[in-house]
Amino acid sequence: MAIIQWNDSLKTNIGEIDSQHQRLIKLINDLDDAMRVGKGKDLSGKIVSELAAYTLSHFSTEEKYFHQYGYPEAPAHKEEHQRFVAEVSRFKTDFDAGRMGLTIKLMDFLSDWLKNHIQKIDKQYVPFFKGKGLA
Repeated sequence: MAIIQWNDSLKTNIGEIDSQHQRLIKLINDLDDAMRVGKGKDLSGKIVSELAAYTLSHFSTEEKYFHQYGYPEAPAHKEEHQRFVAEVSRFKTDFDAGRMGLTIKLMDFLSDWLKNHIQKIDKQYVPFFKGKGLA
């Protein structure tokens, strides 16, 4: 069973952002599946790398829109992004070096962070972007 289920509470109704959120959810679910069935470090490492890279790509998309439309809460939102990127980067470094493995605690952190970020932080920009015509 997936650790995160895509549902209406996660929708921003901004097509590109929702597609990217769904991809992040899939990567977290894939990583969770790999952990639970004891897949090898190679497969898990590949998913961790893809998750780290895709997270940066997604945040770059959001931040492009912040700049393009002059989103007033951009500095605080970017700070959230930076903290998460630092945490994922630290995990990836430790994982690659064999100092840390996939754990339920890590998977809970990733899924909780993403759900909370979308539902609380990302949803704050939706009315602003919708008012600018972004759909």
